[in-house]
Amino acid sequence: MRIRHKWIRPIAAVAVLALVAAACGGDDDSTSSKGSTATTAAAAVPDGGTLVIGAEQEPDCADWIGSCAAASWGFWMMTVQTMPAAYLPVKDGDVWTQQATSLLTGDAELTTDPKQTVTYSINPDAVWSDGEPITCDDFEYTWDQIVNGTDIYDTTGYTSIESVDCTDEAKPVVTFSESFASWRGLFGGGYGIMPSHILKGKDRAKEMTDGYTWSGGPWLIESWKKGDSITLVPNDAYWGQKPHLDKVIFKILPDTAAEFAAFKSGQVQAIYPQPQLDVVDAIKAGLTDAQTSANAETAYVEALWLNNDKAPFDSLAVRQAVAYAVDRDAIVAKLFGDLGVDKAVNSLNPYIVAAYSDQEAWSQYSLDLAKVEELMTGDGWEKNADGIWEKDGKTASFSIQTTAGNKRRELTEQVLQQQMKDAGFDMTIDNKEAGDLFGTILPAGDYQMSLYASGLTLAEPGLCVLFCSKNIPSQANDMSGQNWQHVNIPEVDPLLETIDTSLDDAERAQAGKDADKILADNQISLPLDPLPDIMVWSNSVVGPISDNPITGMFWNLNEWGLQQ
Repeated sequence: MRIRHKWIRPIAAVAVLALVAAACGGDDDSTSSKGSTATTAAAAVPDGGTLVIGAEQEPDCADWIGSCAAASWGFWMMTVQTMPAAYLPVKDGDVWTQQATSLLTGDAELTTDPKQTVTYSINPDAVWSDGEPITCDDFEYTWDQIVNGTDIYDTTGYTSIESVDCTDEAKPVVTFSESFASWRGLFGGGYGIMPSHILKGKDRAKEMTDGYTWSGGPWLIESWKKGDSITLVPNDAYWGQKPHLDKVIFKILPDTAAEFAAFKSGQVQAIYPQPQLDVVDAIKAGLTDAQTSANAETAYVEALWLNNDKAPFDSLAVRQAVAYAVDRDAIVAKLFGDLGVDKAVNSLNPYIVAAYSDQEAWSQYSLDLAKVEELMTGDGWEKNADGIWEKDGKTASFSIQTTAGNKRRELTEQVLQQQMKDAGFDMTIDNKEAGDLFGTILPAGDYQMSLYASGLTLAEPGLCVLFCSKNIPSQANDMSGQNWQHVNIPEVDPLLETIDTSLDDAERAQAGKDADKILADNQISLPLDPLPDIMVWSNSVVGPISDNPITGMFWNLNEWGLQQ
């Protein structure tokens, strides 16, 4: 399962990411494309045809602001294709940023005095599928539903808005009650903008949950056959690049092996598989009449997350010693070396926000058993007869938990277990179902070490939600804080808050780099690998096919075509 979060999300199985070379061997008809700019070689994209795509996950609902809409695949298949957005993530040179879409005439106007105010200018050609113009009323309705609705997935940023002024329906004026640096992530992101003239006065959740017949994007949802498929057809009223294809069918294939079998047999022409071990093996062996791309400049980081409040990780020396006990590069190479991905990441900030982080902050931690011994003995530990560190009658023992049944993570645990034993630590494996792990165990702080990925759904930095002390789950925040690591470092809090609130981009960037250094020096958790994004498509599929670390492989599906 892939889970999205409006700003930062834990990933139960894997994620979506972007850019580092894939070295795929095998059949001569199988080629590899490098990075997020990988494209097919077609000179022109033909019109017509039906494209069938394998989908690894079916969403629980299509009410994108509701708590039921946690599936990344729902976002990729329907939200991106049908919901208008003011800003979306785009790569500009080497930097990912939130850039204005064709919904607007250009970048919104930002003023900061006396309050932060953002004025949008809506493209006069932008209309809903029924021909009605997209207006300020739609911005205001979307804001109202998120702030005042019930069972909302995430209200971050929208609750910082004081008002939406619709004096000019073509120019929404959004005034903030407090500064919010990531304002470009609003009225888009994982939600989009909803049609006021269709939904106002109705039960939004009921109207949208099982799909909807309207659109503000290039595609319309023709049907959603639960457990089987989701079908899209062109939105003839779309003001931008209209789709070349007559129809796109997302075939629900939640089993990766079945997905690959369907691709090999020609039942589907494109897949976006999770980077599991069998996927890597299949790409290495080669796929006939197909192209592949694996990327590692990602929006996600898989890490060993440590509970800084639980023994033995309430000791800085132990946390640092564990970091020196792990050969992170060896683990990454074992998992993804056949895709050309063989180096560990060195920040808990994903690559997509490299400009606001120190991507080498954790580079000091590499396998060094002498350093392990220095740190542990300096903290009063001695090895017992079994070769395990012991102090005050207690051993350096701990359990690791991850999502049960994930073969890649289970292999990671097995390698880690041996490395820990070699360094004098006693690590046991105690895996859990994803719902239990992310729903109760981690939020309650009832763990010592966990293995999972966390990532961004915007090209915007921000780790305060994960590491600011105010976000440690407590009665004060109704146990809703996401600082499951119980990190409490007073000097890092103001830096992380600056990233969230400052409207000075240079100040945010410096705060991010300074915060990374402090977090690494305190070894609050240990980043491991960038989960490579894998794209596989038939040679019959043509167009500018490329990966986007947030909006996925299908972000520009309206530009794809099929060779007849």
